[in-house]
Amino acid sequence: MIFQNFGLLAQKTALDNVCFPFLAAKGRIEEADRERARELLDMVGLSSKEDSYPAQLSGGQKQRVAIARALTLHPDHILCDEATSALDPASTVSVLDMLERINKETGATIVIITHSMGVVERVCKHVAVLEQGCVVEQGSVAEVFANPQAQTTKALLGKVSWNG
Repeated sequence: MIFQNFGLLAQKTALDNVCFPFLAAKGRIEEADRERARELLDMVGLSSKEDSYPAQLSGGQKQRVAIARALTLHPDHILCDEATSALDPASTVSVLDMLERINKETGATIVIITHSMGVVERVCKHVAVLEQGCVVEQGSVAEVFANPQAQTTKALLGKVSWNG
């Protein structure tokens, strides 16, 4: 899972944050685990930051560490909970590009929870719109964006106001 607020451990380096799933899963971190974490930091463009602490990283760099951590145990699915909402526009584009690349390279299904229709339009193939915890509309992004049916979808797309 990739969190909106990064979810990094402040007292651990970027490398140790990426290694944390190994510690949680096995109770220890082996040298092979550190090598995997280094490969992942390299994959997200942060190999030079392995000894940096979260306070020394930008928001985009923190989110890239969080993405590397999410990949540590070769997941089939990655859940991104508002993963770009705390980022500036340039970092948002960088993170979205990275998620697209990870999807293509690993085959992992990436589920993105967001209020940003720009994010959905940019990287998603399918969309489900929820209202009070219930799916009110779903389909391909192209279909739903071209012909929204639910009021919530229309409001999110700016086709009607939230007040009706």
